[in-house]
Amino acid sequence: MDQLATKAERVKTDIEKIDLAKTPLRELNQALHALKAGTNATAWEVSNPKGSHAVAVGVDAPVRIDVKGSVGYYCAGMNKEATIVVHGSAGPGCAENMMSGEVRIKGDASQYAGATGKGGLLVIEGNASSRCGISMKGIDIVVRGNIGHMSAFMAQSGNLVVCGDAGDALGDSIYEARLFVRGKVKSLGADCIEKEMRPEHLEILKGLLAKAGFDDVKPGEFKRYGSARKLYNFNIDNADAY
Repeated sequence: MDQLATKAERVKTDIEKIDLAKTPLRELNQALHALKAGTNATAWEVSNPKGSHAVAVGVDAPVRIDVKGSVGYYCAGMNKEATIVVHGSAGPGCAENMMSGEVRIKGDASQYAGATGKGGLLVIEGNASSRCGISMKGIDIVVRGNIGHMSAFMAQSGNLVVCGDAGDALGDSIYEARLFVRGKVKSLGADCIEKEMRPEHLEILKGLLAKAGFDDVKPGEFKRYGSARKLYNFNIDNADAY
């Protein structure tokens, strides 16, 4: 029992705990930026964020960071390799320009979540506001709830999965990103159309739902949307659509 207790205590003390009520945010981010591959400091817990902005931005190491509370704008921006979990809601631009790793928002996310993301997985367990996935460039985004208007605007590649409803102008001026929506779509944006759901798309969707932990959601309940490919090059006959 003593050996087990000692091991448990050692595991517990291996967690780097930062209280933002006592430690300046700049010091937290500097410590995270100093991490290198192979670091022993692989588990971090951040308490009392109280809506702070730019929490855990620019992390470039395979570590896990649990943020115990809600955050402001740009949390986990430019994330690379890290797993960042926000046990609350997030302000605008969470996981903006994300490169790899995983960002999970336990609550809701404000506007332009995952904007310009180039890779990795963003999971939002609540709802996402407007412009979710705007200009996404390879990121995978899975939203348990609804998303707002102008989501996936100019989305170039990657996957946006919405288990709820989507607002106005979904996929406006979209390129080659794949959009999967389980609920209702208020309206589609310019050059975005409903497309056939083929077996390979169901497999992609099944894998993304499994990664997000939404095993109770069935891929067959979704519709797929994407580009009609009419606005790739300017054509005067399509001027009203731009």
